[in-house]
Amino acid sequence: MTEERHFEFTTQVVLIPMLAILSIWTVFWFEVKFHVNLNDYGIYPRTFKGLRGVLFSPFLHGSLEHLYNNSLPLVILSGALAYFYRNATLKVLLLGILLSGFLTWCIGRSSYHIGASGLIYVLASFIFFKGIFTKHYRLVALSLLVVFIYGGLLWYILPLEEGISWEGHLSGFLTGLALALTIRTYLPPVPKYSWEQDEFLEDDDDFMKQFDEEGNFIENRGLSEENQPDFQIKYHYKKSGREKSD
Repeated sequence: MTEERHFEFTTQVVLIPMLAILSIWTVFWFEVKFHVNLNDYGIYPRTFKGLRGVLFSPFLHGSLEHLYNNSLPLVILSGALAYFYRNATLKVLLLGILLSGFLTWCIGRSSYHIGASGLIYVLASFIFFKGIFTKHYRLVALSLLVVFIYGGLLWYILPLEEGISWEGHLSGFLTGLALALTIRTYLPPVPKYSWEQDEFLEDDDDFMKQFDEEGNFIENRGLSEENQPDFQIKYHYKKSGREKSD
């Protein structure tokens, strides 16, 4: 599989981010339109009823600002996941939601935990660590880009601000790391030039035949004696001032 075929723009690169953003905005519109509050369907730790939030909490948001802050990162990171790790996209999304939600249910405070931020941390963590682990030059560059854009997210896995589910963020971060370690991704080999191949022979290479044993360019290689030019080119090298003084 060539690198061009592996990293290519497919329908899921557009479809997955579009479905993600459409789902969370539709739920919020429904709450506003019909004056209902679905926060009770969020994760409420260590209660049987609160387990349903593992599935529903990523689609619930407490305010328009909360929804807006999660929308752009969700689109960017899910699109990057679908483009660079298309064979693992659905697995990362589904397992990311379930595992990060369940871990939040285990360690969270006694309060409703809602929002797609846990999934965002899953995506950011997975993309960063997977790129570092694979050592593929494009994926490492993607990892560094994630750090550059979303490196500030790291602070929010700590209990620094009231009203923010740092437990959900921490759960997403740890889940993304675990998935990066366990989910196998298929990567194209780094392309090699012909002279980097094991079977490369200098004597059979057309380019290398243009040079003699000392590395000098052979100007009239390939010309017969009849087609040899009737003139010669002589090069005269001017010594530098330093060489003259010596």
